[in-house]
Amino acid sequence: MPNTHPVNPQSPVPEKKKRGFASMDREQVREFARRGGVAAHRAGTAHEFNSREAREAGRKGGLASHGTEKKAPRREGDGAPETEPSTTKTN
Repeated sequence: MPNTHPVNPQSPVPEKKKRGFASMDREQVREFARRGGVAAHRAGTAHEFNSREAREAGRKGGLASHGTEKKAPRREGDGAPETEPSTTKTN
């Protein structure tokens, strides 16, 4: 199949046209989302988190974004201040 877009480093790259929601202004997109939410609630298919579900989702998100930090053992020179055992005696 022949290449319909020849590569010429001196020709300017044509600007990509936005499509779908990206081509709409924010208020239009927001209105579509609002209508979808209203329709889902009317149909009974909308999901509302209770406090337990929200807490669980937040925990999972924290594990996903910081999971490697929590699991990795601390090494010398990782930026954490080292603590020395106290050498003073208390009576």
